[in-house]
Amino acid sequence: MIPAPFEYRRVSSLDEAAALLGQDDEAKALAGGMSLIPLLRLRMARASTLVDIGPLRGELAYVRREEEIVAIGALTRHHDVATSAVLREDVPLLAHVASLIGDPQVRHRGTIGGAVAHADPAGDMTTVLRTLDATIVVHGRDGRREIGVDELVVSFLETSLRPGELIAEVRIPVPPRKHGWAYTKFRRRAQDWATVAVAAIIERRDGEISRAAVGLVNMGPIPLRAAGVEAALAGADAGSIPRAAELAAEGTSPVSHLSADADFRRHLARVLTRRTVQEAFDRAAG
Repeated sequence: MIPAPFEYRRVSSLDEAAALLGQDDEAKALAGGMSLIPLLRLRMARASTLVDIGPLRGELAYVRREEEIVAIGALTRHHDVATSAVLREDVPLLAHVASLIGDPQVRHRGTIGGAVAHADPAGDMTTVLRTLDATIVVHGRDGRREIGVDELVVSFLETSLRPGELIAEVRIPVPPRKHGWAYTKFRRRAQDWATVAVAAIIERRDGEISRAAVGLVNMGPIPLRAAGVEAALAGADAGSIPRAAELAAEGTSPVSHLSADADFRRHLARVLTRRTVQEAFDRAAG
């Protein structure tokens, strides 16, 4: 299909992008375009102006360690996240997940900032960033602010970004060196969105779980943390993992469609949580 008519503006600075985006509520930022362009072609989305921020890659494409934080520029492509030596060393969960996104073409064009701004609950990136307690740096006409992923994503394909704001950076606290991590993704084909996926971060001390973070992909309109599972795992040992995993579907609201109904998704959430937490526990040292 053909998109509805729009203007196209190519910018040379973040401030110029913010100014253009602030002029019209229907102006949209264009980064990799892997999600936005299909929506425009299907007329599931409309844009009065496409603000092309691609020329800002020199400013917004990077991965760097800043003391106990890893900072990632919004225009860093998924392939670069997946192959980053910094992330493989310090935040291996994120590097691994980036390697599973879409197919090679998508990973070489899609950006981490674009994935977060798209706010698709079936996407890997937003849930994993929430599991990692990431902070999103937003640039606007009035300066910058930092918000959590849970504050940014408010509903299906909807964020709390204000007119004239765009994502500039993702900031992730570096997990302890001996933490365990795992990600399990159930999908019909290799390049598909997740039917359900589970991310887990486990820290151990004296054989027990001192901290657990468990994220659920595609189990509701926003990225979710499995709060019941996390609470049940606190201070527990490996024998408690199956029982804790049975709580994975609590507080979720999966939808039914052709690929899987809601009950099947709840079942998957419990099964995948058990497997993923066990893998993360086994990988953790302590």
